[in-house]
Amino acid sequence: MSNKLVLKTLRLHAIALAALCGASVANAADIEVLHWWTSGGEAKAAGALKTSMQAKGHVWKDFAVAGGAGDSAMTVLKSRVVSGNAPSAAQIKGPSIQEWAREGVLANMDDVARAEQWDTLLPSVVANIMKYKGNYVAVPVNVHRVNWLWSNPEAFKKAGAKIPNNWDEFFVAAEALKKAGLIAVAHGGQNWQDFTTFEAVLLGVGGADFYKKALIQLDQTALKSETMTKVLSTFKRIKPYTDKNAPGRDWNLATAMVIKGEAGMQIMGDWAKGEFLAAGKVPNKDFQCTAAPGTTKAYTFNVDSFALFKLKNDANMKAQKDLAVAIMSPEFQELFNLNKGSIPVRLNMKMDKFDDCAKLSSTDFTVTAKANTLLPSIAHGMAVPSAIEGAIKDAVSQFWNSDSMTPAQAMNSIAMAAKAH
Repeated sequence: MSNKLVLKTLRLHAIALAALCGASVANAADIEVLHWWTSGGEAKAAGALKTSMQAKGHVWKDFAVAGGAGDSAMTVLKSRVVSGNAPSAAQIKGPSIQEWAREGVLANMDDVARAEQWDTLLPSVVANIMKYKGNYVAVPVNVHRVNWLWSNPEAFKKAGAKIPNNWDEFFVAAEALKKAGLIAVAHGGQNWQDFTTFEAVLLGVGGADFYKKALIQLDQTALKSETMTKVLSTFKRIKPYTDKNAPGRDWNLATAMVIKGEAGMQIMGDWAKGEFLAAGKVPNKDFQCTAAPGTTKAYTFNVDSFALFKLKNDANMKAQKDLAVAIMSPEFQELFNLNKGSIPVRLNMKMDKFDDCAKLSSTDFTVTAKANTLLPSIAHGMAVPSAIEGAIKDAVSQFWNSDSMTPAQAMNSIAMAAKAH
């Protein structure tokens, strides 16, 4: 869709809202939010935020762009910002927040942060990601654990297999599932999904310290080590256990394969849990959540957040601040994360209403933070600048999809990609 058509659609949407809401809209403020929460569990979560804003009398303009990892959304957003028509907030995270802030287009939210005491409510590792030069320019919504293995107990029972704790056990289980006539691993052949699997393998094979050196510090010695060779060999062994229809499949469709019992397991962040819950499934009964093989004592995190753009209209700026306050409120944190499958980003939140997977995630989040094994996910935009992330991601997918590339060749390709700027 062209940028002109997108803008025309938005204008028509705004006119339709005005017609529906009548004269009261004249005094209401617009809050336009760019996000890509369009699948079942995610759509419910986005709806909760919309309801919260409408309750404050604001006109919500839902600017949703489908596409899983949000690449499509970022393309549209850049066009909007360049044309001087930035939304109130956009789903941006990790080092990308800093990249946008350097362009001078993000709003300073320190007054809201001070009033709401964000520095005491957020772990410092999260708070620092939301800041640019010490000032808050974004607000975090949640914490996702990325290094999860989702499995269907009935499928494992049919295969006579046990849920794996390490990679050796993983391949034993995968072989048993395959022999039982099931797809062992539900996978979507998109580069970010390949990268999510690669990241889990690297952490499980190499450990937290190796992860830091290789995927956060981009240390060339680590990237060209024997450990990396083992990581790549293990990673490639997974592919024969996926199905021929994997290329191009969206992540939630892969999750649906596990939900239906067509596949035994999926390596994916806990946004997958939102799909299970939306389908009426119960944790530890209809599905199992365990740390990805070999990663029990580590935690790769993905924090969804909204960068807040500079606006010109005073009423819209007030609505924008209301949005920031609402996102960090205990009520919304609970409601949102119960729908999304993630956990609250606020510290000291009650977890009574959350399921066993969320409680485990919350406990492990705290424990790994203290143990220094709480790690930003490179596959989900939390660890390195987007250009470098993209280059490494492409190198990983090239290896995954090649029938001839050796681990040694892939290792050199990844090491070169880590130098990208």
